[in-house]
Amino acid sequence: MSLSQTLICKRSLALLSLLSVLGLESAFAEPSVNSLPEPPEETLTTPLTTPLVPLTAVEEWPEGSVIDDALWEENNTSAQLRLLTAIAHSLSFLDTPAAEVAYENYPIPGITRDRVRRSLQRFRTLLITSSSPESFHEAIQREFLLYQSIGNDSEGTVHFTGYFEPSYQASLIPTTEYRYPLYQRPQNLDDWTKPHPTRVELEGTDGLQSHQGPLAGLELVWMRDRLEAFLVQVQGSARLQLTDGSFLSVGYAGRTEYDYVSIGRELINDDKVPEAGMTLERLLAYFQAHPEDLDVYLPRNNRFVFFRETSGGPPTGTFSVPVTAGRSIATDKTLMPAGAIALINLDWPQPTESGQWQPSPSSRYVLNQDTGGAIQGPGRVDIFIGSGHAAGEQAGQINTDGVLFFLLLRE
Repeated sequence: MSLSQTLICKRSLALLSLLSVLGLESAFAEPSVNSLPEPPEETLTTPLTTPLVPLTAVEEWPEGSVIDDALWEENNTSAQLRLLTAIAHSLSFLDTPAAEVAYENYPIPGITRDRVRRSLQRFRTLLITSSSPESFHEAIQREFLLYQSIGNDSEGTVHFTGYFEPSYQASLIPTTEYRYPLYQRPQNLDDWTKPHPTRVELEGTDGLQSHQGPLAGLELVWMRDRLEAFLVQVQGSARLQLTDGSFLSVGYAGRTEYDYVSIGRELINDDKVPEAGMTLERLLAYFQAHPEDLDVYLPRNNRFVFFRETSGGPPTGTFSVPVTAGRSIATDKTLMPAGAIALINLDWPQPTESGQWQPSPSSRYVLNQDTGGAIQGPGRVDIFIGSGHAAGEQAGQINTDGVLFFLLLRE
């Protein structure tokens, strides 16, 4: 075992021990890649023209920049542990053939798989061995060069949203209460003729006619709410509580080849809801008041997602590595360096004593480990918040502009 590996192991064990002593939730608690915040996010997304150069080198770090002070807050050792976990997942990805392919034609000279790997290894060593936040920040600024996303306006403005892994109730058998299935991937999906069947052709306008088409017999689990089943498709994974009290985790297994259509955006375009202040809660409230409109708006998104059981493991991103709550982001995988470490600055929602949400300027290190159908162009980032109801509430509050930097070792 190398010195750096030994240090990581010791630091990780120490952090885990301290978490146990303090009675804090383990940083390895199962995250959730379903945050209903994604529909609202994508609701507010406008497709962008892909630029040739999505990142520009910044020779000097912004004066007075804040660098993830949460990593050093007292009683918040889980923040360091989660970041180390996310880095480890990215390093695993970078050793795969998929990573080699991802960097074969990367559009920015000098950003290579080897440089990204070395950058992660050095960043990890500095985080583990630095004696203080000041020494850590100084070393990072001295050794790393920033590459800033040009954003959606060529001036660095990036729109941030949040996603999470939802937790819903479900049944392994259909009943009068549980009627809306999630489906396994068809074995012959790669051979389906294009254009693929539409959502209506696969499950009917009401979502209950799949027994008449190519999905017959592929039901994986049944849900009692049609909108919840649809949102699981949007998020790509879920943690489901079955009728016997046990849990089943499902994850992305494939999809039909259609562009993503946001039902939130469709509602706005039809003047059903105002664009200002659009949130997941408002989206859910609309369909609760107008359930008949589900038959109108859900079929407008022809992208259909298939699932597999994940044996209770954490949700995985597009690069087939687990995503880490608060430390993994989704970007346009054709533009942003896969698996690389980034620094994001945005207003982060914090709960108040009164139960409201208060945005607070925040800076944090994250890993680029996922993508999404609506996450297109250099001006969009989706942040994985975690699993369950609380993560969903927080994810739904993230709908703000900020900036995105990637960190690479100076050459």
